[in-house]
Amino acid sequence: MMLAAGLALAGVAGGASAQAAAPSAGPATSATAAPSGLRPADANQGQAGGTVQKADAAPAAPALAMDGAPAMDARVVSTGPKIGQPVDGVIHIQPQVTKNGLRAHWFHDRILFPLITIISLFVLALLVFVVIRFRASRNPTPSKTSHNTAIEVVWTLAPVLILVAIAVPSIGLLQAQFRPAPAGAVTLKAIGNQWFWSYQYPDHGGIEITANMLKEGNQVAAGERARSDADGPRLLATDNRVVLPVGVPIRLITTANDVIHSWAVPAFWIKLDAIPGRLNETSFTIDKPGLYFGQCSELCGARHAFMPIAVEAVPPAQFAAWVRAKGGSMPAAGKPSDKVIPQPGADGSAAVMDEAAMSNALTGPTENGTDTPTPSPQGATGNPGGVGEAGR
Repeated sequence: MMLAAGLALAGVAGGASAQAAAPSAGPATSATAAPSGLRPADANQGQAGGTVQKADAAPAAPALAMDGAPAMDARVVSTGPKIGQPVDGVIHIQPQVTKNGLRAHWFHDRILFPLITIISLFVLALLVFVVIRFRASRNPTPSKTSHNTAIEVVWTLAPVLILVAIAVPSIGLLQAQFRPAPAGAVTLKAIGNQWFWSYQYPDHGGIEITANMLKEGNQVAAGERARSDADGPRLLATDNRVVLPVGVPIRLITTANDVIHSWAVPAFWIKLDAIPGRLNETSFTIDKPGLYFGQCSELCGARHAFMPIAVEAVPPAQFAAWVRAKGGSMPAAGKPSDKVIPQPGADGSAAVMDEAAMSNALTGPTENGTDTPTPSPQGATGNPGGVGEAGR
């Protein structure tokens, strides 16, 4: 009891002294003030790839990404409609916020689902009819009919017509998903690592971020930041979020540093494999601002389930402010992407081409060489793409 009373008195005294000291603090100068709508970059980054925040330096708004990303309206994340994330008790496709997603959603609801329902009910009716009409008690002497031309024509043509009806919109949707991005698109390079994502913005001054999953409060060490409800759902919230503009075409390029991963955000209707030594590309345009979540969708190792994706879709002006806050620059309006997107180790990468040119200059070109390849230092858990949670 005496100890509790002493602690209580100390707390009261500490609070009073803090209130007394508060007025003495001068106003923030223009040199230290953060840009409007942005949070200053956290100075405690860099431990195990996740952002570490001191317990006495809690963010003003938990919905902020920890690297100076623009502020999200906490109401949109915590109490607004749950768009861009799974919802308890709902069995359906997530609401779509891209043109291709809306097209695919219509295709599912208006063609595939009704068609498969009709076929299932028809097959069920046939089975019930056969069980009743041709049961042994009613047909002691089974029919020996082996061919019926009309039925055989029908059950051959009907599936063909059904497949054609499905193929026409399906092929159009597939073509739209891999249409090249137009000039002026924002290029985002997503790199899969075991087990975290790293991102690059080649057209915006080479901005790079690393995104690790935020752990729960009972899983973090003292001083580390834990997930809050404003950060997003459990197993989906990340310390650093991808920031993309609304209404601007996005050119997504995926690759990996170790094994095959897959960058998937259901609300964008995007699922693109990230393969070591290859660059896969697609494009999409986000129609609505908000916070959207996804996960790695290719089995990639022991911590495959802990590679979430979090994307903040913001107005273009806010995206430009974030780029400047990160030390990047905005390209000229409508200018095609002219940055080299290298993939380490790929046959056509700049590094490999330069090495081949230097080798040819020194020793001359070789044919059918038998040189033993040099083992790559890139291990399965080496995480060469950035600082991340290496196998923890």
